Amino acid sequence: RALRWASGRAPARGLRASPRARTAMPSWVIDRYGSNEVLRFTRDMMFPIIHFPNEVIIKVHAASLNPIDLSMRSGYGATALNMKRDPLKLKTSETEFPLTLGRDVSGVVMECGLGVSYFKPGDEVWAAIPPWKQGTLSEFVVASGNEVSFKPKCLSHTEAAALPYVGLTAWSALNQVGGLNQSNCSGKRVLILGASGGVGTFAVQLMKAWDAHVTAVCSHDASTLVKKLGADDVIDYKSGKLEEQLKTLPLFDFILDNVGGYTEKWALDLLKKWSGATYVTLVTPFLINMDKLGVADGMLQTGVTVGSKTLKHLLKGVHYRWAFFMPSGPSLDEIAELVDSGKIQPVIDEVFSFSEVPKAFLKLEGGHARGKTVINVISRQ
Repeated sequence: RALRWASGRAPARGLRASPRARTAMPSWVIDRYGSNEVLRFTRDMMFPIIHFPNEVIIKVHAASLNPIDLSMRSGYGATALNMKRDPLKLKTSETEFPLTLGRDVSGVVMECGLGVSYFKPGDEVWAAIPPWKQGTLSEFVVASGNEVSFKPKCLSHTEAAALPYVGLTAWSALNQVGGLNQSNCSGKRVLILGASGGVGTFAVQLMKAWDAHVTAVCSHDASTLVKKLGADDVIDYKSGKLEEQLKTLPLFDFILDNVGGYTEKWALDLLKKWSGATYVTLVTPFLINMDKLGVADGMLQTGVTVGSKTLKHLLKGVHYRWAFFMPSGPSLDEIAELVDSGKIQPVIDEVFSFSEVPKAFLKLEGGHARGKTVINVISRQ
């Protein structure tokens, strides 16, 4: 960003008003939690407002869906997310509705807060909006400038919308939690469980960009895709007992688990002992605990669980970690460089129009997606 500024990009000159006053916009919202019938299209969603100096308003050209959108539609994480939305309980109304889902956005900056110096109206950007904020299945969305990055030049908005949330989730697990980077991955053996979904396809490409040896686990019908993305070995979890298949291979330096459940009971035995090998899972009980037990007891239970598991596996010579999505414009800057250099490409399963959002949710709900489900908010992306 500093380089962009130094190269002549003028900083934003403070708050800008839209050419014409807007009070409402088209959006897909929910007014209660449930299944697909709770989705409602409205033209009267309140237009986003800049509340803080570092915020920008983005005109959404394309968005995409993630499994978290299905979960949030059903109420998953509501306790923790509502606490994050209003930690001091200052709002007179205690409801989060109407709530807009959607985390990914690729679009154009429309307005900038007074403290934004690295974007200006007209810039093409992408971002992943945190789940405690109003989402991207709208004509406009507000985001912190720290969550936003310049869109990769080589991608259309439709293509770009497929990457931010899964990219940042994988980046969090592999880089920020797992400690992997371009300088220490060469020759390392990495196992990716659930390699054909959004996070998995990104993780395969990132690890290959950093010169790791990648073993990917997916179903047979996704093996061609995963091999094309660069995986060195592809294991079909349906062709036999997965645990036994993986035990025939050399031990791993790192495991990324997108599946969870029973895999956690045996996957850590596949790591090299006493070598710094690490297992990172994206499937954690953090939000579920808070939904079931409340904020205080849920956080306590979560702390006890992760602490006991970490100690248990440390005594066996391996590291056990949890990872979560983390919004980050600077990380998206690095991802954009990898995309523009041709090392990472979006993997899109299907594209829907803005009027087909419920259909897109049903597609995602059916499972077995090969990449991302994208929504063109503005047609012809």
